[in-house]
Amino acid sequence: MSSPKRRIETDCMYQTPAKIAKETTYMIIQAGILSPFTGGHWKIHVELPDQYPYKSPSIGFVNRIFHPNIDELSGSVCLDVINQTWSPMYDMINIFEVFLPQLLRYPNPSDPLNGEAAALMMREPKAYEAKVKEYVAKYASKEAVDEAGEDTESEDELSSAGSYESGGEEPAGTMDDV
Repeated sequence: MSSPKRRIETDCMYQTPAKIAKETTYMIIQAGILSPFTGGHWKIHVELPDQYPYKSPSIGFVNRIFHPNIDELSGSVCLDVINQTWSPMYDMINIFEVFLPQLLRYPNPSDPLNGEAAALMMREPKAYEAKVKEYVAKYASKEAVDEAGEDTESEDELSSAGSYESGGEEPAGTMDDV
């Protein structure tokens, strides 16, 4: 068995609490404290390329989120560590316990995928926070995620739509199995 295939199996079976598969998989990430995203639950789309861990996984948010570094419609994530500086030393635990929670806790409006969110965050922080909370209530409440999970037809459409582009503190969130 080649090294990349062995690593995929290892990450999927032993290192990731949700035991994701190599194929399209959905996981939940919850935003923790110290964030306007608190209380939110997001489904994350993950695809591991055949060259994983030498090539970064494809990561995207399935349900809508208002964030400067996440495209609102496609769910694509602008995260340097995934798009540009990926290393085979990283694994899925890094993504779900460190990288994505930090992205939610510390948005970077100077490198946006969502220009509206970035501008609002820089110019009117209170309005930005209110809009984030509105999106959390509408698209990322536990009820909204559970309801979306029951709609298998729309999940099948998302699965076949192709992959997302991915060119001392406690983590901001935790992850649960779907």
